[in-house]
Amino acid sequence: MQKGMARPEAGSRNNPDAEAHIAQLLNAWRAAAAHVVHVRHISRSATSPFAPGQAGVEFQEALLPLPHEHVVEKNVTDAFIHTALERWLRVRGVDELVLVGVSTNQSVEASARTAGNLGFRTVVVSDATFAFAMRDYAGVPRSAEEVHAMSLANLDGEYATIKDTQAMLGEVAAAG
Repeated sequence: MQKGMARPEAGSRNNPDAEAHIAQLLNAWRAAAAHVVHVRHISRSATSPFAPGQAGVEFQEALLPLPHEHVVEKNVTDAFIHTALERWLRVRGVDELVLVGVSTNQSVEASARTAGNLGFRTVVVSDATFAFAMRDYAGVPRSAEEVHAMSLANLDGEYATIKDTQAMLGEVAAAG
């Protein structure tokens, strides 16, 4: 959750409470002493808000990694491509992933697909992710909610399980 995704020029989005839900989940994971991995997109384009040296590349203040939490830097949408994320997870015996963040139809979907294909039990938290409005391939404008819902449908049951924040918080509390 980098500052660049919170800029108004990023576009019309859904799930305005996503950051608050991510913060709730992050706090629950930290309280449970569970592994937390933060993913930072570092763009190869000098004009991107995610280019090195740009304010947009920084994590949002409320979601900053703690010094002991792992940070993965990626240059493409998928957090597993050209990173050591899979190895980091396997070495620690992590076999279940809970994904939150942005955008649902880009980084979240790409990473969830790879996680599922690699055999990780993967959960995408529907209200702790969000998408932006866009035009589909036929040129039809799609709302952020439509893009988000389609992305979740692409993942559900094939690559991941879709749950909401309350369900995940309940699971953490029950396991604690």
